[in-house]
Amino acid sequence: MSVLEKTDRSSAPKPAAPMDKVTSSPNRKNRPERHPVKFTLLLVVSIALFLPFVALAIKGLTPASELGANSWFPTDWRWQNIPDAFNQIPYFKFAAISTFIAVVYSLLTTLSSALVGYGFARLKGPGKRALFAVLIGMMIVPQIVTLIPTYLLFSQFGLIGTYWPWVLWGTAGAPYAIFLYRQFYASFPKELEEAARLDGAGRLRTFISIFVPLSRPLMVTAFVISFNATWGDYVAPTLFLNADNTTLAVGIATGYDNAHGILLPQLLAAGSFIYILPVVILFLFAQRSYVRGFVSSGIK
Repeated sequence: MSVLEKTDRSSAPKPAAPMDKVTSSPNRKNRPERHPVKFTLLLVVSIALFLPFVALAIKGLTPASELGANSWFPTDWRWQNIPDAFNQIPYFKFAAISTFIAVVYSLLTTLSSALVGYGFARLKGPGKRALFAVLIGMMIVPQIVTLIPTYLLFSQFGLIGTYWPWVLWGTAGAPYAIFLYRQFYASFPKELEEAARLDGAGRLRTFISIFVPLSRPLMVTAFVISFNATWGDYVAPTLFLNADNTTLAVGIATGYDNAHGILLPQLLAAGSFIYILPVVILFLFAQRSYVRGFVSSGIK
């Protein structure tokens, strides 16, 4: 066989594939995969996690006379429990204090942790690895261990009964947030900093102009975590604040009883259900950025 015949045969058009095979392959690729077992498992877990909120809402609308009844739902829904929960304690005053503390602490923690994480990721210096190892170790130490020494330290400076402890804690940053920022900033290419340096930008301007805008999802994640932790904290406000300027968590836990000191569970349930709504709403609004922040930082 000559070379021309080989080239003619090689250049000859190949028979077209059947239309069913051509049309079926894109459909198979575009068809979403079905995982009935995983979907069922996630559905069961979601229902199990949602049931306590439903039970709390039902208990908050149950009359006091039907609290001991052997039934899931009351015969008469008492919506007056919600206004009674607001009037039993200075609910809105405590809510304003909790919001102020949570927002201030979360903003300071988000910004200061970003700055420290930038230093760990992009700057060089002696002892940086040792300091980062100490930071990882601080993530393991529970907060309750350091509360008593912190209380003794703040009492010497006259900060008990004020909101300055949360300001100082926020300025110092949080270990988990610093770790997230460090992991995120370490993945940035050096060309970004070199281009900013050629434009005459210093370290701080480079951080504000380049790193901060690119880390907005992670900042949302750090803010949501800090807000949730501060909003639900009970131990620290009990130690550092007084009864008249405490947070809503302490007010709900200690204020729902009658003149004889007997607990009012229906008002406690109503107040607690309203208490968790701000955190749920915040998470729903920041859910997409919250997930993106964890993915971009390398934690799944």
